[in-house]
Formats: sequence, C-alpha cells, structure tokens
Amino acid sequence: MIVGVRGKVIYKEPAFVHVDVSGVVYEVFISLQSFSALNSDEVKLFTSHIIREDAQLLYGFLEISEKKLFERLIKINGVGPKVAMAICSTYTPSQFGVVINNKDINGVQRVPGIGPKSAGRILVELSGFDVELISSSEPTNLAVSQASEALESLGFKKDKISKALSSCSSSNDTATLVKEALKLLKTI
Repeated sequence: MIVGVRGKVIYKEPAFVHVDVSGVVYEVFISLQSFSALNSDEVKLFTSHIIREDAQLLYGFLEISEKKLFERLIKINGVGPKVAMAICSTYTPSQFGVVINNKDINGVQRVPGIGPKSAGRILVELSGFDVELISSSEPTNLAVSQASEALESLGFKKDKISKALSSCSSSNDTATLVKEALKLLKTI
C-alpha cells in the first residue's frame, strides 16, 4: 500500500501530476484544491492507493484532512473515487464540514455528478463525521464553525450561512469571517 510520495513534479494538469520518485514516475490524481496549492517542483503528497481489477490508482493530497475526507467518502455506497475527488475539488475539508454540519443538501448537490439522492445519502452517512473533519484540520476550521453558529443565532438559514462562509476568504479570526459573511448576506 502506497501511503505517500515525495519527489519532483515533472508534469502536471488540473486532474493529475506525474511525480518522479528516485527514477520511478507515478501518476497521481489530485483535486483542484491540491493543484492550485502546488507551488514548487518538489512535492510531498499523502496518497490513497486504490487497487481495482483493471488498474492501480493513486490519489494524492497535500493535506492529511483532505485524504481523510476522500477515504471516508469512498466508503459511502454509490460514491466512488471520481465523485469523492469532485467533492475535494469543490470544497476544502473545513468548508465541506460546514456543509455537512448545516445539513445543506443544496451545497452537496453543487458538486458535479451528485444528484438529490446521492446528496441525501452523503448527508446521512457523514452526519457524525463532520466534527472530526472540523477538529482535525487547521485552526481556521474552528473560526468557521464559530462564525456559522454566530450567524445562525442571528436568524440566518443554515444553507445561506454555508454558502456565504464558503465564499469568504480563509481567516483564523471569527469576527472577520462573520463580517465578511454579513456583507455577502447583504445585511450590513
């Protein structure tokens, strides 16, 4: 089982990278989040190695929280690696944790390839997992969670809060997130 690769990126596209590890080149599928965060030729990726009858595939992530989300998603009936990567490409783990925490079915359906039935199944399957996602990542996630609670206490709907917070810049400050979300909700 390959759980990580470290090497030089010799070719990259939004969906995958080729990583040269001591002369062996691996094709590693990545999310758009990871692709946009690649800023040097040297890379260290946490990987999920999927072995099928006809292929052995590597899915790579710059953050361990994104790998945990991916591996949890592929355990859900009807969610394969492609749909899980689409979720990882659409949301960061903290943003997706907020969507799950708020039971925002429309937020889940925004991911390409997910319809109402799959969105409902994902929400049910991940209902207890969101706390782990939020706490396992960086401190920003705590600020997002607190900002979400603050906006909810002001009377906003969970789905609108989730949309507003996912559009906000990543900040470690709850107050800044609340202000940005309020501007997006056009209430200031």
